[in-house]
Order: sequence, then C-alpha cells, then structure tokens
Amino acid sequence: MPSEQDLGRLQFTTLLYYLHCTNPDNGLVRDKTAPDAPASIAAVGMALATIPVVVERGIIIRQFAAKIARRRLEFLLSCPQGQEPDASGYKGFFYHFLDIESGRRVWQCELSTIDSAFLFAGALTVGAYFDGADADEVEVRRLAKALYERADWGWACDHGLTLTHGWRPESGFIPYRWRGYDEGLLLYILGLGSPTYPLPSESYAAYTESYEWRNIYGRELLYSGPLFTHQLSHMWIDFRGIRDDFMRDHNSDYFLNSRSATFVHQEYAMRNPKNYAGYGEHCWGFTASDGPGWVTKSVNGIEREFYDYIARGAPFGPDDGTVCPWVVVASLPFAPEIVVPTVRHFAQMELGMTRLYGFKPSFNSSFIEGKPTEPWVSPFHFGIDQGPVVLMIENFRTGLIWNIMRQCQPIVRGLRKAGFSGGWL
Repeated sequence: MPSEQDLGRLQFTTLLYYLHCTNPDNGLVRDKTAPDAPASIAAVGMALATIPVVVERGIIIRQFAAKIARRRLEFLLSCPQGQEPDASGYKGFFYHFLDIESGRRVWQCELSTIDSAFLFAGALTVGAYFDGADADEVEVRRLAKALYERADWGWACDHGLTLTHGWRPESGFIPYRWRGYDEGLLLYILGLGSPTYPLPSESYAAYTESYEWRNIYGRELLYSGPLFTHQLSHMWIDFRGIRDDFMRDHNSDYFLNSRSATFVHQEYAMRNPKNYAGYGEHCWGFTASDGPGWVTKSVNGIEREFYDYIARGAPFGPDDGTVCPWVVVASLPFAPEIVVPTVRHFAQMELGMTRLYGFKPSFNSSFIEGKPTEPWVSPFHFGIDQGPVVLMIENFRTGLIWNIMRQCQPIVRGLRKAGFSGGWL
C-alpha cells in the first residue's frame, strides 16, 4: 500500500488545480489549463466538493473555506437564468461552459443536465459539511439548498420518463436521453431527492430498464465501457452494501460492480488485442479523455487511427492506445491491489505525478512525437479529471465525502425513492 505521504502528495498536487485555476472574483473554475479556456460548470461542482478536503487536510482554515464556498454559491445564484441565448442557465440548470468573468454561456454550448448535476452534488457537499452556527456556514447551507432546489427535473424530462442530455435555446431539447448504466446514476438520485421539482418515481425504472449485464473475461458485471462512468457517482455516494432492485436480483452492488469494471480494464490491457505500445498489467485505464488528434498514422507499418477528445472504453472500445492515469487513481477505493502497482509504474514515467496538478491526464505510447521513445502526452490538465483523483483518494483514506453525504437528506431521499436499501441506509 502507498504511504500516507505518497497519497497526500499526489492529492495535494492534484488539488492545486482548483486553487490556481479559479477566478477569485466569482469562484468559476477553468475547464482546462489553456489560457483562454472558459469555466466548466462541472469543474466548479468538483471544486466545491473538494473544500472539505482542503479544510480537513489543513490547507485552508475552515473559517475562510466557508467564505470561499459562500462567495462561489452567491455568484452562481446571481447568474441570469432564462431563455436568452447568453444567459447562464435555464430552469435551474446551467450551460456546460461559461465565460469565466461574466458567468454567461459561451460557444452556443448545451444546457447540460449531467454537468449541472456535478455542480449540485458539489453544492450539497459543502451544504452538508458546513453545519456550524457561524454566519458564513449558515449562509452556505441556505445557498446550497436554494441552488439545488431551483432545478426543475420534470422539465428536463421533456414529457418523457427519462432525463434528456440537455437543451439549447436555439433548437430545444437534445435528442438523447440518460438510459442504461453510466454516470447518469447520480442524476436520477439527485432528481428523485428534490423536494421542489422531483422526478417521478418511475423514472428510475425507465433509466435502468436498458441495463446490460454481461460476462466479460469471466466476470459478471453491469457493463459500461469508459471507466469514469463507474466512478463519478461514487465520488459522493458510498454504494457499499446498498442495493436497488437490479443489484438485488444480481446479488451485487454498484461498488462491487465498479471493482469488477476496474479489473476488466486491466485484463483488456494485458490481452492487448490491438497490440498498442505500453499496455500491460501496470498500464491500463481507458475513459473519456484528450487524445493525439483526429489523424491516421503509420506506426511500425500498421495504419493506426487516433482520436482527439472521445469516450474511450474497454473492452469494446473505442481504443487508440491512449491511457489515462487519473482514471486509474480514481479506482483506488475499488481495487487498491491493482491500482497501487499501476500508479507506481506511471510514477516512473515522465507524467508529472509530483509536479503541479499531478499526473498529466492522458498519454499514448503508440503515437510518438519528437524523440523515438517519447510518447504523446496531453498538453493540458482538465478540471473534471482533477476532482475524481482528490475525492477518491480521500474516500480511500478516510471516507470523508461518503460520510458527509450520508447526512445529506436529498441524497438519502433520492436513494430510497430509487429503491435502494440495506447497508448504511
């Protein structure tokens, strides 16, 4: 097992992203380290969720951390909501990307239900954590509650049972819905738990009815290809020992399922059916990530197709040789016995583990740049990749976020309405 010092150093260097890449005027967080990057509303939510970590780890004192959370929530609640194309959101939800100064929509991006969910989860985290009588802590609770309860989950279903991916003022709802197992699990728990505009109880059954239970490499599991889909809901919710109807029928739970998925990713890399460079027992982890670019290139006499930002997965792809260290670290609570040796292997590579912001998010040893032995490495860090590392290291070390969210009534209410029972529930 890694020492406390090892984990603490990686957690701290990764956490620095949210301290360095946040606009101090309003608390908005850059989507990535490119100097002209807008704010990502999901990154803002993850930054909020890390605030208890920075307090408990002695990085910022509680009094000032509460003020940081209050200012961020105040700004978000003051951002314009409406059907105007340059508003910050509509019906309580937020656009995916916002101008980091004004907080208004950029790039004609979509109003994103999942990215708004990460924001709400982060807000509820600080709302549950700051439970004292100090004026700032009281205000954090009030603001977090108001931000979350403003979202109209029924509207986001667009007259159906399942949630849509989002909406644009120019064209209306996006023609895709959250169905089948993925990070959308968090969406439904938050939506069901709302005391103001909740999802109908039957929406959860509609989400789960297209689940795919498979046998992969001799492991029985609920399938989803990208590894991050097995992690993001787990950053906030401790699924150990609690089960919904589907997991009861399969004598499993979502935590055990994520453990199986982690081993599937390792096994895929060991089998390496496409013979990509570097893959093996200690080099795996496939997820939504930056990549070398949309290009076809001859590698050792073989024509290889490479991708830019795409949701890579295992074992059914897409796969272009790109590996993501952050997604391996985020599986630490599920399978430390294979995560730790893999992280040690990555630490021996030039991937920035001990430098500012921690591991580079992705690399590709089959796409060579510069010297013959230098793999392609992502030039940026991404705000949504940092949070899973910080939060899942903390959950592995102390269970801090899980314990906080056990006291969060919307989460508890949402889980029970979805049919979860047992364990800590």
